[in-house]
Amino acid sequence: MTKVIAVCNQKGGVAKTTSSINLGIALVRQGKKVLLVDCDPQASLTTSLGFDPDTIETTLADGLRLVTEKPDSDKGGELFILKHQEGVDLVPANITLAGMELALVTAMSREYTLKRFLERICKVRDRYDYVLIDCLPSLGMLMQNALAASDEVIIPVVPNYLSATGMIQLLDTIKRIKMFINSDLKILGIVLTIVDKRTNITKETVQAIKEEFGNDIRVFDTLIPSGVKAAEAPISGKSLFSYDPTSKVTKAYELFSSEFLEVV
Repeated sequence: MTKVIAVCNQKGGVAKTTSSINLGIALVRQGKKVLLVDCDPQASLTTSLGFDPDTIETTLADGLRLVTEKPDSDKGGELFILKHQEGVDLVPANITLAGMELALVTAMSREYTLKRFLERICKVRDRYDYVLIDCLPSLGMLMQNALAASDEVIIPVVPNYLSATGMIQLLDTIKRIKMFINSDLKILGIVLTIVDKRTNITKETVQAIKEEFGNDIRVFDTLIPSGVKAAEAPISGKSLFSYDPTSKVTKAYELFSSEFLEVV
């Protein structure tokens, strides 16, 4: 059964895009069919996979616009999907998605636009094992659409004070989405990213997050460490698995994908 999973946190710089790419490609390497969806006007996911957002003719914004203007359309989803050399598929984005977020405010059933695009146009339930939505760092309309379209949520969190305190607002948003829009939405878990195990403050914050949230939300055992290779890989348009398969960050995402498959 296809699982649609939002990778989200309204705070930037927590490795949402890095996690989306490398979890997705780790799953492909284990024989799964995976679609990545770039739901951020900054198009970091699209760029990190080696595509130029400014030259792509058809993006997520076009798909959302199609759904709002022609709700009965069943236009082929292949028009909106790019193939990456490492076996993962991508619905790309560019800056036009920012204008689409404003347009959604007045759209009918506005929170379900992305869901209709993925299920009616792209037919993801028939084509993929996993759909990972890389969300923008915001709690606006695009984030609400991502959560409305998803079965579960993964929350990347950097173990520092500001990132941890931002969790409260995100969890409140997820609670309201679950209450009013998507009653089946579940939090799959928190994944701790950019972890520097050498410092005591990091160790203390990791423990504090587990104590604060661990009773109600799964905190994945795998810790994704900080590393230069994770910052370099997007420049090459490749995942860590192709860029540097032996790096500690690559190994961590491999472990995380296995842990993910055990609980999803």
